[in-house]
Amino acid sequence: QVQLEESGGGSVQSGGSLRLSCAATGYTSNTYCMGWFRQAPGKEREGVAGIASDGSTTYADSVKGRFTISRDNAKDAVYLQMNSLKPEDTAMYYCAADPGSCYPGKTTFHTWGPGTQVTVAS
Repeated sequence: QVQLEESGGGSVQSGGSLRLSCAATGYTSNTYCMGWFRQAPGKEREGVAGIASDGSTTYADSVKGRFTISRDNAKDAVYLQMNSLKPEDTAMYYCAADPGSCYPGKTTFHTWGPGTQVTVAS
């Protein structure tokens, strides 16, 4: 059974950093498009970053220059390094995987993790 599990969320002060991890089990994810999404209370879910199997990346404008997505295919893991965090980054963060191609704005993913909460205090 394909599963994703996020970790690394928590509470930080504005300007701080967190590193989210996403572990994939039940399949080999190294050919998959992987993405990070977030959803704040009362808001729509939004894409944060995506990474293709070849390592090419895309980012939402709101996180460019602050967040970095990476993957370790040997570990079937994806990471999201978040620096210079702002209160508006507060949200539940979700990892997602899809066997299809990666492209900017992709929102249709086959598998989703349960999420990890990130809270940034001002």
